[in-house]
Amino acid sequence: MSTGLFQADDHATPLTEEERRELIPSITTRAELNQFERFNINEARVWAMKPRGLRRGDLLTDSFARELHRRMFNRVWRWAGCYRDTERNLGWAVPRLTEGVHNALADAQAQLEHAVYLLPEVAVRLHHQLVVIHPWPNGNGRHARLMADIIVAERGGKELTWGAGVDLEVAGNVRQRYIEAVRQADQGNFAPLLVFARS
Repeated sequence: MSTGLFQADDHATPLTEEERRELIPSITTRAELNQFERFNINEARVWAMKPRGLRRGDLLTDSFARELHRRMFNRVWRWAGCYRDTERNLGWAVPRLTEGVHNALADAQAQLEHAVYLLPEVAVRLHHQLVVIHPWPNGNGRHARLMADIIVAERGGKELTWGAGVDLEVAGNVRQRYIEAVRQADQGNFAPLLVFARS
C-alpha cells in the first residue's frame, strides 16, 4: 500500500495501522479509495431509499445504523458496520459507543413522535449527535448525513442537500462551512447546520 494513501491532511478521521490493513480492494491512491467509497455509498443509498426500505420499522435502531454503515463500506473496508475499538481524539469512549448511538436514535424517535422540532431539524440534530459520538473508524459524517436523509425521506420531507451536493470529503470552502456549522451545533446553535443542510 502506498504511504501516500492516508496523509495526515486528508480531512478525515485518522486510521490506525491495523484499520488500514482492513482495506479490501487493491488501492494505491486516495483518489481510488474515494472512488470505491463513493460507489459503495451510492449502492447503500439506493438500497436504503427504496420504498420498501423506507417502510421498515427499525430505521431508528442500532441494528439498522450498523447495517447501513456495513452496506456503505462493505466493498472497501472489512470493519464496515463495526463500531471502532480504538480511542480517538474526538468522539465518545469506546465502551460507550453502543449506548451513545442507542440514545441518539431514541432521542430522534421521541422528537418525531412528540413533534419537538420540525422534521429537518430532527434529522440535523440526529446527524450532529452521531458525528459527536463518532462510532465508526471512518465514514462518520457520511453515515450521519445518510441517516438524516433516510429519516426525512421516510416521512416524505423535502430532501436535504448538504451544501448543494458538493463532496464534503474534499477540502474547500463548502467543507469548511460544514465544519463550522457542526462546531456551532456543538455550542447548541443548530441554525447554521440546518441552513447548510437545506442549501
